[in-house]
Amino acid sequence: MPMKPEEYIDVTPEKNHYSLEHFVIPKHYEQDVSSILIPHGVIMDRIQKLARLIVDDTTGPLVVCCILKGGHQYFADLVNQIKALTKNNGMSVPLSLEFIRVKSYKNDQSEGVTISMSESECRELEGKNLLIVEDIIDTGKTMVKLLERLQDYKPKSVRVTSLLVKKTERSNGYIPDYVGFAIPDAFVVGYALDYNEYFRDLDHICVISEHGKKAYAV
Repeated sequence: MPMKPEEYIDVTPEKNHYSLEHFVIPKHYEQDVSSILIPHGVIMDRIQKLARLIVDDTTGPLVVCCILKGGHQYFADLVNQIKALTKNNGMSVPLSLEFIRVKSYKNDQSEGVTISMSESECRELEGKNLLIVEDIIDTGKTMVKLLERLQDYKPKSVRVTSLLVKKTERSNGYIPDYVGFAIPDAFVVGYALDYNEYFRDLDHICVISEHGKKAYAV
């Protein structure tokens, strides 16, 4: 069930526009980001809350599926939080982990996605509870196609969590089950979100500057 807007944090440039002077930024990125949108500490606190919600909603073992590459940091921190929590009955949630690369495609016949798991690995998902972990939902089109593809393998349940959902007119309206933050339609980097493979080593989620776009353009 999509998370309701009042249940996740709506980030706006007016409310959430932290100066670079207020936090530690790696020296090599000081000119490459214009502002800090979400400080690392706030990210971690929000992940702890999402982990609590996921654990409370989970019955039985859970297969946590990381969407590579950008999702790996959120995935790692979320899994660590889930492992540390227990349900009301004192039991923890048994976890197994999967890593998936997803590539969207479009031709004159159809639109869809290809995934890096083999056919036999996909068939092992049958009857299992899946949690898909993504870093950011932009238009939502790729995620919708991925969910359609996964249903072919008859999992028992599929839930999705994304740390970020972008507020963009290009969105198809898809909202995951667990959302960290809704962010403005700006290009953000940091916390494993990259620009041409750079900025993955930046802890905060920041807005890239024009200088950064030019410096790391390909």
